[in-house]
Amino acid sequence: MTTTTHEHDPDAVVVGHPRRSFKRWARETGWRHLIGIVMSIFAAFPLLYVFSASLNPGGTLVTANSLFSSFNFGSYVDLFNRPQQPYAAWFGNTLLIGGISSIGTVFLGALAAYAFSRMRFIGRRVGLLTLLLVQMFPQLLAVVAIFLLLSGISEIFPGIGLNSQIGLIMVYLGGALGVNTYLMYGFFNTVPSSIDEAAKIDGAGHARIFFTIILRLVAPILAVVGLLSFVGTTSEFVIASIVLIDPDKQTLAVGLYQFVSQEFSRNWSIFAAGAVLAAIPVMTLFLFLQKYIVGGLTAGSVK
Repeated sequence: MTTTTHEHDPDAVVVGHPRRSFKRWARETGWRHLIGIVMSIFAAFPLLYVFSASLNPGGTLVTANSLFSSFNFGSYVDLFNRPQQPYAAWFGNTLLIGGISSIGTVFLGALAAYAFSRMRFIGRRVGLLTLLLVQMFPQLLAVVAIFLLLSGISEIFPGIGLNSQIGLIMVYLGGALGVNTYLMYGFFNTVPSSIDEAAKIDGAGHARIFFTIILRLVAPILAVVGLLSFVGTTSEFVIASIVLIDPDKQTLAVGLYQFVSQEFSRNWSIFAAGAVLAAIPVMTLFLFLQKYIVGGLTAGSVK
């Protein structure tokens, strides 16, 4: 048994708990820390390996087996000095397409979720089930249909057909509403309908209630959907590789594949450097939206 003296009253003696033995600590809580350390190493090792490969000028993954055996930023410089592989254009295209797609997905999904949550109309339940069931089919099943559709549109409106970034954004917006709308719908239902009724008594319509009240209260789910949409569009490869043909219009996911696709011109060092830089926008967006995910609901309810 251990005894401790109170700070304010020297005469007071507090009886403390006996210290746990190492075996007891390992049996009760130690194994959790061990699992946490193992999983952290398992998750961090691929990131460290890619970053180490980007600093190795060898150009192969075999020479990068020794982590951080060399520090050479030449791959990052060469990344922007390849006219046939315009990494800077790919980076800008990715931010543009991902930003517009995520904003549009959040806006359209929030409108649909508000309608399903607050309005009562014929076909409401069937519409919700349809949105959910359509998303059960893999996206790969629609690749041929998307190609044929955009190919036909290109003959009439070339600006939104094949090899068009606007066409790719429209494809992303059309395919991302299902799950996001259903996810937002569940969150919208947690907002008390009495708030809407009080606003209607004051003369507010649906548009004013939606933009001035509801959007503030559902800020966390908007941040989550926006982040997931941005991550999904920036890392998507199959549809982007079919729609975008010109190198100047391609995204990072499609462009980086060129560094390792050809047998005699593979350069894993430059590929790793491009992958490291490609992760920066996603990390920045996550850190920016984290405060809204954590405190958005509380701040919105207080207002």
